[in-house]
Amino acid sequence: MIPLSKQRLGELLISKALLTMSQLEDALAEQKHGGGLLGDIIIRLGMLPEDSMALAVQAQQIGVDFVHVRDVEPPPAVLARLPAKFANHYKVLPLSDDGRVLSVAMANPLDSEAIDGVSLAVGGRVRALLAPEKEVLEAIRAHYGLGADAVETMMTGRVAAEDERTSVEAINEDGSEASISRFLNQMLLQAYRDRASDIHIESFEDEVRIRYRIDGVLCDANAPDNLRYFRDILISRIKIMANLNIAEKRLPQDGRIRTQIEGQTLDLRVSFMPTPLGEGVVIRILNAVRLYSFEELGFVGLQRTWLKEALARPHGIIFVTGPTGSGKTTTLYTCLASVNAEDIKIITVEDPVEYQLKGVTQVQANPAIGLTFAATLRSMLRHDPDILMVGEVRDSDTAQITIQAALTGHLVFSTLHTNDAPSSVTRLMDMGVEPFLIASAVQTIIAQRLVRRLCAHCRVPETISEEALRAFGLSPQERTATVYAPRGCKVCRKTGYDGRLAIAEFLMMDDALRALVTRRASAVEIRDLAVRRGMKTLKENGWEKVKAGLTSPEEVLRVIQ
Repeated sequence: MIPLSKQRLGELLISKALLTMSQLEDALAEQKHGGGLLGDIIIRLGMLPEDSMALAVQAQQIGVDFVHVRDVEPPPAVLARLPAKFANHYKVLPLSDDGRVLSVAMANPLDSEAIDGVSLAVGGRVRALLAPEKEVLEAIRAHYGLGADAVETMMTGRVAAEDERTSVEAINEDGSEASISRFLNQMLLQAYRDRASDIHIESFEDEVRIRYRIDGVLCDANAPDNLRYFRDILISRIKIMANLNIAEKRLPQDGRIRTQIEGQTLDLRVSFMPTPLGEGVVIRILNAVRLYSFEELGFVGLQRTWLKEALARPHGIIFVTGPTGSGKTTTLYTCLASVNAEDIKIITVEDPVEYQLKGVTQVQANPAIGLTFAATLRSMLRHDPDILMVGEVRDSDTAQITIQAALTGHLVFSTLHTNDAPSSVTRLMDMGVEPFLIASAVQTIIAQRLVRRLCAHCRVPETISEEALRAFGLSPQERTATVYAPRGCKVCRKTGYDGRLAIAEFLMMDDALRALVTRRASAVEIRDLAVRRGMKTLKENGWEKVKAGLTSPEEVLRVIQ
């Protein structure tokens, strides 16, 4: 904690080691030359982030201490003094209690109404400390649990109902609906802020567990224990939002919800699965607006050059392969966005349509009514497209029509489920496509995996292990390369990783490879020739990402082995 100081701003920042004397002199020189507030100049010159500056300035001006909440672990007994609904309502977090005064962190220590309310709730004196609002809100969720205030409110109603010897179902409907809606909103908001791709709501005998899939790994969302009493209300509320039958609990159901969170439009794909202990729910979160650049995906250097060359060609097929969850669809959408233009007609057939692309005609496949990939493809070719995207080549009919579309002058994007790029060729042969057609139509095959990106705030250098050395098959010269390992901090939620990027192998078809494909060569033969002609394998590209400090050796080996 930084105590109150009456020093001038520059002296204050130096005394707290937030600024060096040299930096202060540079900032003062800039102020003398161009005028303006010293604090604004320090921020503009990148000497201090805005939140640290704001804390120092506000603490000096209003005469309070300030604290970085992420560096404090309040004791459970202190947290218990202030119920969750008051902590969330007033946006305050209890930090310490000396027996006479409860110290709390808040974004506005001058909010007398909030301080009075907290004082009344705890039945004692309160001392307010200044803290960043974002840190306070994140800490409230971490310490009290996801949506604890909403569940606490509903529990109050439940206790009152039980006192009247009524069942849980007899709780006031309006109050429960309002509280469960608030809980659902908090759950979705936190999932969005944590960059979760999925929300899992799982029913067990004595609990309802909520987990977020973040960077491909499931993480506990820390839901309150009492949520189990309101499981059915929560599930019914999600069904209502997805326009599904709330009375049907014996069969699986699927639906969609479109919503806005912090100004971003999100599509939520909802799936319900009946279990003996209640329905399980999985919500897939799709950002309807967010698109990525090739660099953000992890395609840099020669891979980016190859991909741009492939996209510049007027016809042929670009396949993206990999298991479920390897980022194939995101890569395809990035490719489509890069070639989308007013003079280009693009049509896609997908199951389901995951992202809405402006200027692109997107068709939702529906096999139940005969609208299969193959049937839709035949119709699409009569709509004069320049570029086609087929969500997935699953069967012989789709494969044959996709190949024909490429041979008749269209640029086609699609996906396959194979382990690597060379295996895609033999997979197409297994579907009944003639080798000479594959050689003529396919121009690029990209096999990819997603690895977690090391947190830039806490990664630490380490010596690569003997096991990793053997797994990567490194030469003696490469064994001395500096690698990094995850450590874990508040920024990355103690995981050591923050975000994901792709590792990939690019099989660029040329005359030599086409000759090999035409004579039905095996995937091993195709791989050997492709490597000799410059293809980096998934393992080799992963090692490049490791040497660049972007990910760890263990993370690469986890996804490719």
